[in-house]
Amino acid sequence: MTTQPYDPLAKWFEFLNDDCDYPKWSQYFIAGLARLGAGRRGLELGCGSGAFCRALARQGYAMTGADCSERMLTVAAQRAAEEGLAIPFVRADARRLRTPQKYDFILSPNDCFNYLRPAELPAAFSHVAASLVRGGIFWFDVSAPCKLREKVANNMFADDRDEVTYLAFSYLFADRVELDVTLFEREADGRFSRTDARHVQYIHGEEALLSALAAAHFEVCAVEGHLGAPKEGSDRWNFLCKRA
Repeated sequence: MTTQPYDPLAKWFEFLNDDCDYPKWSQYFIAGLARLGAGRRGLELGCGSGAFCRALARQGYAMTGADCSERMLTVAAQRAAEEGLAIPFVRADARRLRTPQKYDFILSPNDCFNYLRPAELPAAFSHVAASLVRGGIFWFDVSAPCKLREKVANNMFADDRDEVTYLAFSYLFADRVELDVTLFEREADGRFSRTDARHVQYIHGEEALLSALAAAHFEVCAVEGHLGAPKEGSDRWNFLCKRA
């Protein structure tokens, strides 16, 4: 099995992101899907440990979670089961997405498409379109170029907890930011184990994203900042699209 950058973080991802306010973020999606008239059958692409899948399932959506990290999917399935939620989780890569059924909406939050090279976007968006019903909703976000270039790049990030310590060192290149991530986890005997991974996030401009979406026959209904804020100055851009 190929190791994925997020494999070491699977157990800790939601724990280390406890400041992102998953309930508020989830409500933003729930309200937006209702406003767009989305159906009830959805796929979360790049679901990680399944926080958004669980939130939408609790609201009555028939969710499926997809991710390329087996470890993330294992954690996602465990947490859904703990809440009594029947959510199937499947391994899938956005660049080669094939689904046995078509969905009313596909949601892909939290930078999934920053992990794709710009040249990979048109094919990925076409695969998404093929997995949607006509008029289906495609909602994804990316980290804005200003965030990656001015806040993430050439920086160091750390989060030191009792059971786990996270360190990341980032470097700017012309089209991407690379992060060397180290995780120290406390074992049962008190010693810490270390794992290392490299994350590569590509910088996507708005015009290039809009062009790739148009080529995949998506109508862009709105481009918003994080949680619906104005796009200008926001660290995150949300693209709310409809399949023609």
